[in-house]
Amino acid sequence: MTISRNRPVGDLGVVFEEAPEPMLVIDPAENRILAANPTAARILGIPRDDLCGSRPSDLFPGQLAALTVFTQAALAKGRWWTQALVPRHAEGKTLRVETEGYRLSGSSQRLLLTLIDLEERQRRQVDGEADAYMRAGLPEWQRMERIFRDIERGNQLILRAAGEGIYGVNAEGITTFVNPAAERMLGWKASDLVGKDMHASVHHTHADGSHYPHRHCPIYAAFRDGVVHKVDDEVFWRADGTAFPVEYTSTPIRDRGQLLGAVIVFRDISQRREDEAKLRSALAEVGLLRERLEQENAYLKEEIRAARHHEGIIGASPATEATLRQVDLVAGTDATVLITGKSGTGKELIARAIHEASRRSGRPLIRVNCAAIPRDLFESEFFGHAKGAFTGAIRDRIGRFELADGGTLFLDEVGEIPVDLQSKLLRVLQERVFERIGEAKTRAVDVRLVTATNRDLGAEVRRGRFREDLYFRLNVFPIQVRPLRERPEDIAPIAQHFLQAAARRLRVPEPRLTEGDVRRLCRYPWPGNVRELENAIERAVILSTRGRLRLDLPETETGLRTGPVATGVAPAARPPNENERRARDRAEIEAALALTGGRVFGPGGAAELLGVKPTTLASRIKAHGIVRS
Repeated sequence: MTISRNRPVGDLGVVFEEAPEPMLVIDPAENRILAANPTAARILGIPRDDLCGSRPSDLFPGQLAALTVFTQAALAKGRWWTQALVPRHAEGKTLRVETEGYRLSGSSQRLLLTLIDLEERQRRQVDGEADAYMRAGLPEWQRMERIFRDIERGNQLILRAAGEGIYGVNAEGITTFVNPAAERMLGWKASDLVGKDMHASVHHTHADGSHYPHRHCPIYAAFRDGVVHKVDDEVFWRADGTAFPVEYTSTPIRDRGQLLGAVIVFRDISQRREDEAKLRSALAEVGLLRERLEQENAYLKEEIRAARHHEGIIGASPATEATLRQVDLVAGTDATVLITGKSGTGKELIARAIHEASRRSGRPLIRVNCAAIPRDLFESEFFGHAKGAFTGAIRDRIGRFELADGGTLFLDEVGEIPVDLQSKLLRVLQERVFERIGEAKTRAVDVRLVTATNRDLGAEVRRGRFREDLYFRLNVFPIQVRPLRERPEDIAPIAQHFLQAAARRLRVPEPRLTEGDVRRLCRYPWPGNVRELENAIERAVILSTRGRLRLDLPETETGLRTGPVATGVAPAARPPNENERRARDRAEIEAALALTGGRVFGPGGAAELLGVKPTTLASRIKAHGIVRS
């Protein structure tokens, strides 16, 4: 571009000559003013011919350093502005202006300076400016450009201080200004975006990569329908091709009722989205933990209701001491333990002792009575199920393995597990993973397994009723619990413990256990073991009078009666004793099981035939040691 002394030649000629702002063309390297428009001569009070050829530093006396910094910044950036430069009128008064510098195209060393009178700007309104521009005879596009430029100039401090990205577009979708925050977020320089289609630069594609047509863009809609559009579910694209989620507001700009374009304010909400995702994940985890805690609480409440009344292993017999030594040996490891022994010998108590002495004592010991679980519900009980996995599955359910994660799982009567489920149990023990019913997700679990049974699992393996590989996996560390009759030294302390507990529970004075009572207790064979002793002591406390314990033991078991019963009543009319009653109950249960094919629960089951609750019948089956085929 060439410039004459009074008039620049080219596309800027009309704008330069007729602009309402003072304009100067300078050469900073030569410190010379090349051209000045009429407005500059009038505002500065210096004839135009005198301005041209003079030094810019004369207009800003004493401000050479600030002027040099400004011109260098304008040349480097292509566009720069400041309010720090104060020009002087020919009469000596200073002018409060904003100085704006543009590097002229085609020349790397020449600047177009525009001096905007700040006081005049404050007095003018947008309509007055528009009238001035119209009176100046400016084309429509130049008038719109001037209006957007004034919006930018009048809010420079706000635009530069704002943390949100702000840019303007005209009615053609062309960018008119971009603030520094928008430059930082978009990775573009303002000079790269101004004068270009903004939608094509930063808003061209949806988050999934699909094309975003101009006609669907809410930003452009603002200057078509005149409505403010707020959006928080779209993305802008950076200069490097990456996208980030944004929240933006597109506000229409009007001049004399005509829609000229829009101002867009946007912010990067990546951190908010990340925080929302973390919150959703945390809430989901809290939900799972809450469900798990509810399951644990429900389980613990159930355990408390059905808890035994002693808190430790009682006894000093050689058999008990040998068992305790085994507990001490295995408790510190994660080895699988198989506890065997007759019903009522305290196998669960041994399992609890192992758990409490292990590193897992901070987590719960979860107990599962395999003899009381219906065959169809074994898998759900062990591994849980997803909502809708089967009829009646109205919600997700956590299985006992997942509930015991980090703790100990005690499987009582493990010999009752169906053969077809034993392979799944073996997989959990080997691989430490499982799936809920109706769910494809594989879950890892860290569980210490302790099992108990009153069966001979070796014999069950030989009969084909128990998997041999599972038996070997469970029988890593076997513990044999001796029946009570083989450890008579334990009878007295155990009986005394039950006596104190029963008296507290029944809220009666504690009866005295005499040596004669102990001798009677030791002579009895205790087929029901510790459980039967507990029941006998509780019954004796209820029958006690004046502090004397009344033991109600079957006489034939004590060895005191060996001859005919001398009661004066015919033997046929004599009421059945405890052994006879148990034998009769056992026979009735076995007959009912034979008729139902071993099925306890459900319509037509053994419980329905005998007229008792299924859980009650399951407990009686376990107490009698009946093996279901």
